[in-house]
Amino acid sequence: MIFDTSIWVGLASGQMSSQAVLRAAGDAQVYISAISLGELSFGVESCTDPATRMLRIRSLGSLQQRPVLDVSSLTATAFGILAAFMKQSGRSPRTRVNDIWIAAQAMENDYALLTANLKDFEGLPGLRVSCP
Repeated sequence: MIFDTSIWVGLASGQMSSQAVLRAAGDAQVYISAISLGELSFGVESCTDPATRMLRIRSLGSLQQRPVLDVSSLTATAFGILAAFMKQSGRSPRTRVNDIWIAAQAMENDYALLTANLKDFEGLPGLRVSCP
């Protein structure tokens, strides 16, 4: 199972119950996407409050120890299919680029995706997505 960036942010900020996330994941192996690491790194680098920045650095360091899914050429193919599907469905893929990459990784590896933002992934064919 891949956790979307929204899950990692929710856990780190205390806005999401770790028990709810654990229940939703069940016995599945949990992965973090390299895309999520990039988004979280951006959160660290763009933070101007020193205390918040330090918390984000610690959280990111911890997450970097988890199993990471990298982007492959198969991920790129899945991304192209999903982005085209979104465009053909009348939704702009440009506003959800990172979400599409994460969804493509889930599809490539036949993993479910756990997110706090179901609407971001709504209607993507072949994607198993849930919310805690």
